[in-house]
Amino acid sequence: MKLLDVLDRTRTPAPWAEGEKIPWNDPAFSERMLKEHLTQEHDMASRRFEKIDAHVSWIHNELLSGNPTRILDLGCGPGLYSNRLTRLGHECVGIDFSPASIAYAIESAKKDNLAHTFRHEDVRTAEYGVPSEWPIRRNNGAGFGLAMFIYGEFNTFRPADVTKILGKMFDALPDGGLLLLEVSTFESLEEMGKGGSRWYAEHSGLFSAQPHLCLTEDFWDADDNVFTTRFFVVDAASGDVTQHGISTKAYTDEQYRDLLAECGFTGIEFLPSLTGSEDESQKHMFAIVARR
Repeated sequence: MKLLDVLDRTRTPAPWAEGEKIPWNDPAFSERMLKEHLTQEHDMASRRFEKIDAHVSWIHNELLSGNPTRILDLGCGPGLYSNRLTRLGHECVGIDFSPASIAYAIESAKKDNLAHTFRHEDVRTAEYGVPSEWPIRRNNGAGFGLAMFIYGEFNTFRPADVTKILGKMFDALPDGGLLLLEVSTFESLEEMGKGGSRWYAEHSGLFSAQPHLCLTEDFWDADDNVFTTRFFVVDAASGDVTQHGISTKAYTDEQYRDLLAECGFTGIEFLPSLTGSEDESQKHMFAIVARR
């Protein structure tokens, strides 16, 4: 693309029409994103370690009552939750689309001598089964005791994909197995969708290692309740433009509850955060716990 193409752009994009996601699976992009996952300066890609430690403590001590189990971690990123849970005696399978994040997770597990399985796959098409080499456990058969999908990634998928993912999570659990989601509030996504336009300049950043401008537009589709962000990345030297888009579906509390019930889950409970109590720093998300 060139700058003239930006002028001729579709003024209001349809949800998911201009991209499924930002390029998580691009090797160079994923390397740059990994730095954002690991930084302790912000919580925009992954949480800072102190907060992750608090979440893992709640998952282990409160949600799982301190009992080691097998955990499926979808969108696991660089394994910051999975590896901590493995240290507490759990057996984990982590699945993520980013090659750099999975490579980091595997290397970290090896370095700390953790028995862990990480898979570089798309959660929409991946199989969620327990590794064949793992023996059958008496308490949960061939399934996982907990399947988790956190940090709002749930909302970035088309509704049809969400139903498929939840169905596979349901199948991966034995009767009584736990589902843990961390999702975005309807109000926060609606507000972000009305953020308008903005731009910034970087010598090197997430979307390019070269000097560039990033032009960003936010949109709220009130018919489908979807927040879409469009990115135009302008190379400072050549003027070439690369376009990315990401759409995020908003659900009301009732819609979350109905969706999980339709997929077979019961005992659906809403919690204010992954510590079970209010988190003023992340009021735009909350946790859902359910059982198969």
